[in-house]
Amino acid sequence: MNIYDGLNPAQAQAVAHTEGPLLIMAGAGSGKTKVLTCRIANLLDKGVSPYNILAITFTNKAATEMRERVDRMIGEKAKYVWLSTFHSFCAKFLRFEIEALGIYKKNFVIYDTQDALTLIKNCLKELNLDEKQYVPYAVQSAISNAKNMMTTPQEYTQSASDFFAKKIAEIYTMYQANLIENNALDFDDLLMLAVKVLKEHEDIKMKYQQRFQYILVDEYQDTNGAQYQLTSLLAGMYRNLCVVGDADQSIYGWRGADIRNIMDFEKDYPEATVIKLEQNYRSTKTILNAANMVIEHNLDRKPKKLWTNNPQGEKIIHYTASDERDEARFITEEAVKQKTLFNVSYGDMAVLYRTNAQSRALEEGFMKAGVPYTMVGGLKFYDRKEIKDILAYLRVIYNPEDTISLMRIINVPKRSLGAVTMNKLAEFADMYNMTLFDAISAPETAPITPKAKQSLANFAEFILEMLNNSVVLSVHDLIEQVMHKSGYIAELEKENTVENQTRLENIKELLSVAKDFEKTNEEPTLENFLSTVSLVSDIDNADMEDERVTLMTMHSAKGLEFPVVFLAGM
Repeated sequence: MNIYDGLNPAQAQAVAHTEGPLLIMAGAGSGKTKVLTCRIANLLDKGVSPYNILAITFTNKAATEMRERVDRMIGEKAKYVWLSTFHSFCAKFLRFEIEALGIYKKNFVIYDTQDALTLIKNCLKELNLDEKQYVPYAVQSAISNAKNMMTTPQEYTQSASDFFAKKIAEIYTMYQANLIENNALDFDDLLMLAVKVLKEHEDIKMKYQQRFQYILVDEYQDTNGAQYQLTSLLAGMYRNLCVVGDADQSIYGWRGADIRNIMDFEKDYPEATVIKLEQNYRSTKTILNAANMVIEHNLDRKPKKLWTNNPQGEKIIHYTASDERDEARFITEEAVKQKTLFNVSYGDMAVLYRTNAQSRALEEGFMKAGVPYTMVGGLKFYDRKEIKDILAYLRVIYNPEDTISLMRIINVPKRSLGAVTMNKLAEFADMYNMTLFDAISAPETAPITPKAKQSLANFAEFILEMLNNSVVLSVHDLIEQVMHKSGYIAELEKENTVENQTRLENIKELLSVAKDFEKTNEEPTLENFLSTVSLVSDIDNADMEDERVTLMTMHSAKGLEFPVVFLAGM
């Protein structure tokens, strides 16, 4: 097929420009995914090896969509292009290169937000700090921001000027030491450590600079300090860096995104070509005019005027509610009207709000009216207790040094190993400078009861058996063995409650996830399965195809399209 078919002049220019730095200022709905896909296709068409191309997107969803489009256009060889999110790229890179730092082993586990929060709470307990005064979420956010700015615990401690900052520095220092002890990385470590490896090891940097001769980065306006450094380091040799973004769509400042990365691109790369994509294919004229009039109040923006050939479209409806219940009533009634009078599917409707806390009134309104809905960012599949339990087993099997996961499952199902026993064992391990798993594997001399020693010996034997099996079994077979041989399933089946039935269904669903992973992944190892599961985001596992109204925050909705949208809480 002709790569340039259906491209407008600005899009075609962006696709044709392959050598040297390129900044594509792509307005909302201007077909940037199409441009990125066609650029990759054009490079492959010109004889560039797929191994020399790196494309980085912001979400797994965007990466999957781009992968499918490139595969359709180019076929077999396109699958060798390294196309992933920043975090997935760094996770894979570190599996190869992390041991260069001399601190971590390559069988590290990745802690999701919830695991990291558990570790922070443990640190607060150990430091005798009150959770009301040092709210774990706020501490987590402060540590995350520090890591995004590439600030180490030592540097944070040196720059801490007031009492509160000094306490955060103490928590950060202990938190990081615990991560290292568990051979675990949090999401921010993935970026920070990848940059550290590239900065400190010239040979590794050269190897990857030579490999990635063409780099494409999507949503560049939302990159943080660490992502910016990573991109600059990788593109240092060939300078064939193409970034796509729009300063008008920068919405992740609260998460460390730095708009200067896109605003100063031409300072970093004076020889850069700049192309603007201003034709919008997504919206009606009415919606586009409203968007243009709102955004033009922004200070320091690069001038850009979106336009469209689409029809004028319906007027925007505005309703002033007396309170959140009245607002929920109006939205519910309008949704029902769209469905019954105009035959719009509930699956084509979305309600967007600023924070998840605003969903409660809407959920109540929908429930009363019998309107089916799905929520992005509610209690997600991977946050459910039984799923986290089974994944914790897999993590301990993969990396027995992972104390957080070990403590989670040591008494699940019940093995008469209470907090007192485990505290004594932890003190014993500390005294003799052993890992907790080493102490569990050889509990003979530990100051605990004979019954507890027997339980621990049985548990250690089970984990070591699973560790051996993990080398020969597929992931889903390993999960099945863990579920049954640990006694987890038997425990759930003991009481035939609705809750336990639901948990059993969820665990079966995890088996399906593992089978799908084995079908779609070229290397379906336990290591890759754990990485994949850790990197799944809210939006990836939200089911939006169903006949249900989607409730989510503005931030989650970025890049999605719905025919009918309600903006609540304006």
